[in-house]
Amino acid sequence: MIDEKTTKNKKKLRGIVNFVSKQFAQLNENERFKEKYIDTELKILLNAKDGKYAALIVIDKGSIQVEGIKNQPKDNLRKKNVGWDGFLQTTLEIFLEMLKSKKISIGKVARRVLTRKIKIRGIKKVLVLLQLLKL
Repeated sequence: MIDEKTTKNKKKLRGIVNFVSKQFAQLNENERFKEKYIDTELKILLNAKDGKYAALIVIDKGSIQVEGIKNQPKDNLRKKNVGWDGFLQTTLEIFLEMLKSKKISIGKVARRVLTRKIKIRGIKKVLVLLQLLKL
């Protein structure tokens, strides 16, 4: 009975949030991830500017979870409202390409930042995503 209630109360993950959640969910069973991030508290916000939701990746002492946040109005995504440490914004197409590719490099990301296809705030924190994708 309790299990039914918790599944009913869980928010349904949509769009980019659902995809990101599936990509990073297996890290909770990964011992290397747990050891490396045991003392880490980090929030990274991924916003698909052509989507309806943004994904907030929360790394908290060796565990990872993904939450969905409506990206309209833009105040929903402000640092003071969400408390993110890193922010990455681009189109849904570029996000999917980046997250599906296991060979994403800093050079590819930098090229897209220079051509203004990707917007990044807190670049050191966002680069943790590249490390997570390699685990």
